[in-house]
Amino acid sequence: MKITISGASGLIGRRLLKLLAADGHALHVLSRHAGTNMPPNVKVSAWDPAERDPPRDAIAGADAIVHLAGESVAQRWSEDVKHRIRESRVMGTTNLVQGMGIAPQPPKILICASATGYYGSRGDEVLTEASAPGSDYLAEVCVEWEKAAQAAETLGVRVARIRTGVVLDRRGGALGKMLLPFKMGVGGRVGTGRQWMSWIHAGDLASLIRWTITTPVSGPVNAVAPNPVTNAEFTRELASALGRPAIFPVPAFGLKLIFGEMSEVLLGSQRVQPKVAETGGFEFQYPHLNKALREVLK
Repeated sequence: MKITISGASGLIGRRLLKLLAADGHALHVLSRHAGTNMPPNVKVSAWDPAERDPPRDAIAGADAIVHLAGESVAQRWSEDVKHRIRESRVMGTTNLVQGMGIAPQPPKILICASATGYYGSRGDEVLTEASAPGSDYLAEVCVEWEKAAQAAETLGVRVARIRTGVVLDRRGGALGKMLLPFKMGVGGRVGTGRQWMSWIHAGDLASLIRWTITTPVSGPVNAVAPNPVTNAEFTRELASALGRPAIFPVPAFGLKLIFGEMSEVLLGSQRVQPKVAETGGFEFQYPHLNKALREVLK
């Protein structure tokens, strides 16, 4: 297959590239910078998602498109940052689908990133792909983001929307930010610690995206491990994996001072289950947190 990927320079994008290259697919990467360092035999085209349609040669003849590009959510939210987060996802996806629409032959498959932020904070409620969206800022962005991707269905394209939870990768992401205080022995639960965390090993996430390309699933797909944990459980497991204590809780007001409105993401509770993946036969290599952390941190 010829597969075009946006956001391929990120943690997940690079893992996915390796998997797809090993499978023998022809790969075309869309990047903000045409000089982005990529493995041999991977074509690279420059594209700013929020500004314009993608280059035609990246769309023409593609069998599938994997759209991962988007402004990082893990930063303090000013009005300008919130605007960039929304535009990079909603306008970026809209421009991508417009480019698909004017292609001589649209790709058959669109795999578009989304997030479990779609559900908002829901306490102990068990959430599946059939659950209704939340009503906070991030949930609204996810709803608009997915709606932009769904527009490709009018072109006869199979669309899967990947709702990703907390990704475990030692090289970056949420876990990368947690490691330093825990290594220094000053880590601990966040807020009450009772909020649910839906997580996934980065390797499983890349494999799940590959699975959605080759498996005829459409609609939302929760990209989370089947065993979510509370924040208190997560911090205990992380401290244990590092051989460090976890005795310094981070109070909610402290997070709000540091991160502002974005702290709601850290304090929110999402108990998400990957029903579509499990029903479809996807096999998680790291379904349990202790095994996942120990592999990530080895």
